[in-house]
Amino acid sequence: MDLASLFCLALASVQSQDASKSAPEARALIPREVLFGNPERAGVKISPDGKYLSYVAPLDGVLNVWVMPVDGGDARPLTDSVDRPIGSYSWAENSEQILYSQDKGGNENTHVYVVSLDGGQALDLTPGDDVKASISSSSRDRPDEILVSSNARQSEVSDLLLVNTRTGESSMHFENDGGYVSMISDPDWNVRVRGRMTADGGSSYDYRDSEAADWMPFETIGSEDSMTTQPLGFNRDGSRFWMIDSRGRDTAALVSMSPGSGGMSDSQIVFESPVSDVADSITNPETYEPQALATNRLRREWHILDDSIRPDLDALARLSDGELEIVSRTRDDKTWVVAFMHDNGPVRYWVWDRDEQSGRFLFSHRPELEDVSLSSMTGVEIPTRDGLSMPSYLTVPHFSNGKKLPMVLLVHGGPWARDSWGYNPYHQWLSDRGYAVLSVNFRGSTGFGKEFLNAGNREWYGKMQDDLVDAVDWAVKEGVADPDRVAIMGGSYGGYATLAALTRDPELFACGVDIVGPSHVRTLLDTIPAYWEPIKVMFETRVCPFDDDAYQDAISPLTHVANISRPLLIGQGANDPRVKLSESDQIVAAMDENGIAVTYVVFPDEGHGFRRPENNKAFNAITEAFLAEHIGGRAEPVAGDLEVSTAQMRRLGGLSIPGATQWVEPVAGAEPSLKDAAEAVAYEDLSPQEQKKINDMLTQLDNVMSQMKQQQAEGDFDEAAIYQMMLENIERGASQVPAEERPAFLCFVEIIKARAKALQAP
Repeated sequence: MDLASLFCLALASVQSQDASKSAPEARALIPREVLFGNPERAGVKISPDGKYLSYVAPLDGVLNVWVMPVDGGDARPLTDSVDRPIGSYSWAENSEQILYSQDKGGNENTHVYVVSLDGGQALDLTPGDDVKASISSSSRDRPDEILVSSNARQSEVSDLLLVNTRTGESSMHFENDGGYVSMISDPDWNVRVRGRMTADGGSSYDYRDSEAADWMPFETIGSEDSMTTQPLGFNRDGSRFWMIDSRGRDTAALVSMSPGSGGMSDSQIVFESPVSDVADSITNPETYEPQALATNRLRREWHILDDSIRPDLDALARLSDGELEIVSRTRDDKTWVVAFMHDNGPVRYWVWDRDEQSGRFLFSHRPELEDVSLSSMTGVEIPTRDGLSMPSYLTVPHFSNGKKLPMVLLVHGGPWARDSWGYNPYHQWLSDRGYAVLSVNFRGSTGFGKEFLNAGNREWYGKMQDDLVDAVDWAVKEGVADPDRVAIMGGSYGGYATLAALTRDPELFACGVDIVGPSHVRTLLDTIPAYWEPIKVMFETRVCPFDDDAYQDAISPLTHVANISRPLLIGQGANDPRVKLSESDQIVAAMDENGIAVTYVVFPDEGHGFRRPENNKAFNAITEAFLAEHIGGRAEPVAGDLEVSTAQMRRLGGLSIPGATQWVEPVAGAEPSLKDAAEAVAYEDLSPQEQKKINDMLTQLDNVMSQMKQQQAEGDFDEAAIYQMMLENIERGASQVPAEERPAFLCFVEIIKARAKALQAP
């Protein structure tokens, strides 16, 4: 960052901080704590016997599992995690235990734990170093047992273990000796279908009638259908087998068939829609038969297959206009816990009595949101330059006219994932700060048919990036976005897309925010977790050829780092197993080598994203300040968000954040600062060009001081304090000043120091 840029940033920060003292009272911002702090209660479930409700809620600031009687009464915590929040949990079929998953520091090596309703310490059911485990299946016929997927035996593949939740004892149930990525059991837990990736990126499945029978080929699926076609499982009596299947059509349908001694037969299409792939299902917990299926292009729509639940769904639709999700059901299926999703309000939980056809409201996941005004999310179809249509979501501030706003293009991760309608804290947060927010399902996103998905194959840095450019062009032409104030932001693949945007289209975006994004595809593929090895071939089909270094370089932002000309903020978890810390380190190092400023924040106790609310709020506080500085929205003061987080500000990049200091490598030592600088060069020893630069900056500073003095009441203007604030802001960016400008920089600093000292003199 050159001296003039550093001066402008410091001056702007002084003006903004001073303006906050004299500006008329503005609309109150929604606090980050309300949007990104712990929810009050979420993840509600009902025990199989219908006696208890459970949910996750804070215990000493950390999300833990709580239980309470279903008819009311005191709630009590069952778990006592003190560092990592518990998000994924379920009831054991015996209704006397809770099962949950948790990793350490974001490393994604999740273990399965069990805790009793009677209390006591949680038991790790999947112990061992570097073990990744998850619950594969549970059964009401075997209430004290579960099937667990675990890579304890071999890190690259997962076996199925039979685990007793009472004793913790486990035994090998199915040894994965063939690199299988799918193992499907019948209701009696006999593994009867297995599948693995093929060399071309497709998949092949085998079937057997029983565990004593020989395996026989079942289905071979080409790469074009491999992500939209997969077996699901058996019904309760084993007479039907279900698959999601896109073969012979564009969108994925639900198909059923009959398993028999010669394989599968009698294939039938149960449901298909040209609108989207099958997006969700409601399944009978007793028969395992589908009762309703959902499509979802812009909004989710349920299609009822089983008329026995039609009265319930019709009545629930009258209860709320939100999108319905049945989140938990009792064993007798008489009581449901349902959730209603809204775009402009919190998630609201109800208990539904099927016999009485009546609902009882429980609570909202964030009740504070009930008392604030939120903005609506609108589904839109955005055309691409080559004739595709991208289902997208636009949120504009409810207090604005929706015209020529600063805009944030929010890019989803995956990339084989999708954005959907509903409550999105990032849309609400950014729109509350004055930005239009646009989320785009670019080609390669899932849920919209295989043609749209496969159109993204090997289009990283290519047409997938074109789609984002087309989305910005659309927003500008529609009059929503100010073309000079558009930022791009995203996590994981969305972080990659941010880096790609700033290197491929360096003049389009005013700034970018990259969260755990890979900077080079070769180093990404070289460091992915061992347990991804069986599906690694998919990356060759959909991302890049493994043996073509030139191709990999061409689609990697790191190769083009010298093109970056707009401000960049990078956030990274040190324990990320998917996108290693080195991915962010290497692009930051390359920017250093090219003399390009970057703001870089690392969280030593996080992985692929920031799960601890303290860290998430801290990074969002930094992001607010960054966006406000570069595209002009509002920002809540950082306050103490940084202090209570583990954020390491490894590069400030000229960003002025009160309370933020440059993080220092424990071994490498501190970077140069004003306190360590050599004695300043005298003004008369500078070149005429350097003297003119200093004179211009001093003139601009004097003009600003004069304006500020006129705007403030007599006696309120503290010129010495403002000079001191200016010095502090400049010091934060000292390490970014090029060596050739350092003499003029130090001279300017000494002049400001002298002015401040003179004002403090008696």
